[in-house]
Amino acid sequence: MTDDAAADAERSGALDAFRRFFALERDVLVLSVAMFAFSLGFQMTNRFLPEYMVALGASGFVVGLFGTFGNVISALYPYPGGAVSDRIGSRYALTVFGLLSTLGFVVWLVAPAIGPVNVAGVVVEPWIWVFVGLVLAQAWKSFGLGATFAVVKQATAPSRLAAGFASTETFRRTAFLIGPVLAAVLIGLRAEFTVSFRYVLAVGVAFGVLGTAVQHVLYDASGDSIGDSFAGLDRIRRDLREMPAPLRPLLVGDTLVRFANGMVYVFFVLVVTQFFQVGLDTTVALGGFSYAVDLSPQAFFGYLLGVEMLVALLIMVPASKLAERVGLKPVVAVGFAVYAVFPVVLIYAPALAGSALPLSAVMVAVFAFSGLRFAGLPSHKALIVGPAESGSGGRVTGTYYLLRNAIVIPSAAVGGYLWDFVSPEVAFTVAAVIGVAGTGYFLAFGQEFEAYA
Repeated sequence: MTDDAAADAERSGALDAFRRFFALERDVLVLSVAMFAFSLGFQMTNRFLPEYMVALGASGFVVGLFGTFGNVISALYPYPGGAVSDRIGSRYALTVFGLLSTLGFVVWLVAPAIGPVNVAGVVVEPWIWVFVGLVLAQAWKSFGLGATFAVVKQATAPSRLAAGFASTETFRRTAFLIGPVLAAVLIGLRAEFTVSFRYVLAVGVAFGVLGTAVQHVLYDASGDSIGDSFAGLDRIRRDLREMPAPLRPLLVGDTLVRFANGMVYVFFVLVVTQFFQVGLDTTVALGGFSYAVDLSPQAFFGYLLGVEMLVALLIMVPASKLAERVGLKPVVAVGFAVYAVFPVVLIYAPALAGSALPLSAVMVAVFAFSGLRFAGLPSHKALIVGPAESGSGGRVTGTYYLLRNAIVIPSAAVGGYLWDFVSPEVAFTVAAVIGVAGTGYFLAFGQEFEAYA
């Protein structure tokens, strides 16, 4: 390794990620702050929504339909979002999407107060408003996905793409760490979940207002370009035909893995709160004092998500550095493998552990293991955008996610059917089998990005 290469390697650590973050140009920094605010609000609320829906009277199958509904939104939003941005400019588009997301948090907040509504003899249960809120709340989250990838590609040397994505992910995932833990603290304030979770939603509204205000007031729109047309379906079809060949095996494997994860993702909270009903009741001795810790299953789930994201934050940058030595494909495959086996680890680990460990300790270990799946995330993103021609990274990324997310749409409904009408164990086992198949396909046929070969 040359002296210059060694110096580059030294500068690519986690501390350098923070240094580069605060050295960003003003507009990128403003958007990063807004991303942090909306990510925090969304992560505080979204992972607990299945429990919220059940508390409002929804069945497991309805929760599965909710997950599928979210998949539809994830698949459909990026392209229209880009079209809106092209027509009205980034500043106003970001403001509109921020306001819509904040309004979505408000709808979730007031859902229990609305109660059942009789419409033409049909009773509309309050959980239906969680669906309505998602249409709005996910607006900012799904906006500008392709543009984010393209910016990182343009600003980073091809051989450092994984490290570049690790830097941006570190800041976004920090919000993913803080959000669920803050939610757990707020949920612990009241025993009744539908009451305490509304505290969480109120804070989510506050962060939505903050993020919208910051980006609207501080973002400099002078450099925005305003388009006058959208190529529509012809452009989408052309992008699909022109997708780089090396992406196709990755897309197949990734889609199978994500379909598997989508089958059970919305049920993770229910496994903890209802299937195992595991909280935390212990005494902690510190500095000569003893503190009683009594967490409900819902609050404990928030801390488990914190453990998961802490592991993710610790592993992403080292994994991106490892990718520079061994290539992107092996690191991506490890992430896929954790995704694939996590469902069976979660549903069967307590039984396998038996009485050797407290159930709460088993759950902490299980969610720490889940955090390892994020090891492959920066490398995965690099493998998506790396083969794209200069100037087309955004479209290639948008096409990739449009196709993947469209196929994954029914996954949560399939998982919800198995959860409700067969058994949770069967739902999670089938998901794991599909995930392992996707991982195996990628290992067999996936291609390495030349800059890492």
